[in-house]
Amino acid sequence: MRNTRIGAGICLAVGSLALVAPAAEAAAEPSPEQTIRISPAKASPGSQVTVSTRACGKETYGKGTSEVAGAFHLFAGDREGVLVGVFDIPAGTRPGTDTVTVKCPPRIKITDTYRIVDRAPTGGVDAGFGAPTDQGTQLAAGSALLAAGAAGGMVRMRRRTAAARS
Repeated sequence: MRNTRIGAGICLAVGSLALVAPAAEAAAEPSPEQTIRISPAKASPGSQVTVSTRACGKETYGKGTSEVAGAFHLFAGDREGVLVGVFDIPAGTRPGTDTVTVKCPPRIKITDTYRIVDRAPTGGVDAGFGAPTDQGTQLAAGSALLAAGAAGGMVRMRRRTAAARS
């Protein structure tokens, strides 16, 4: 009986958290119309950054400023109600964060940040120890370790079975 009461209490607590979580999330995040989208989220010096927003509503023009790159303009994009602006990060910019501010008539002002990284990644990931020169030895060692692990597991299972009988 006691376990039933504890189980019911846990279910009620989890259920109430499940109902409250979406409301808290909706209250914490601004609507898509009140945000700006900065792409890419991590840019390198010399690259181009695109800023888009729906915050301006029916307006077809907006102004933007970047602490690193300066002022830029936002114009109507491909989709209705979306303004898009583009700016370049100067080549000598140090890694860190940059704040972008977008202003639209009459009194809309939105600010967001993105990261400036040291350099853009190029090529594949360099991982591992290079090309295997002695594949046969590595295969034999791996097989021996796998067999030893399987044998150890069998011994342990056999001991448990024998202990359970007595």
